[in-house]
Amino acid sequence: MARPGSRWTDERLDLVISAILRAGVSAAALVVLAGGIYYLARHGGESPAYHLFRSEPAQLRSVSGVLRFAFASHSRGIVELGLLLLIATPIARVIFSVFAFGAQRDRTYAIITLIVLGALLFNLIWGYR
Repeated sequence: MARPGSRWTDERLDLVISAILRAGVSAAALVVLAGGIYYLARHGGESPAYHLFRSEPAQLRSVSGVLRFAFASHSRGIVELGLLLLIATPIARVIFSVFAFGAQRDRTYAIITLIVLGALLFNLIWGYR
């Protein structure tokens, strides 16, 4: 609940959070769509070899590898970048919430949100090791 005199009312907080989520999901969808169209333009006519199993290239298993592939105009890297944007969207929402609750001087929700952010970051960084 917003404190009296706070610039961050609950309604304003909800509007900004919904804008962050909409923008993140829309950007992710556009990047994945662009990468998918680019992939189909380059590889759409190839025949699939279902008898072979090819896992994800090692370069696309890390954030730095995805960024390198995407900025080198590899279609799979562009699609993966869109998926990274989709993953980053709720994290951006949580980060914004921490600052907004701090601006509202709502320590309880700020602490709870920091715990959620810590859990998200812990799982992102150490979850796959």
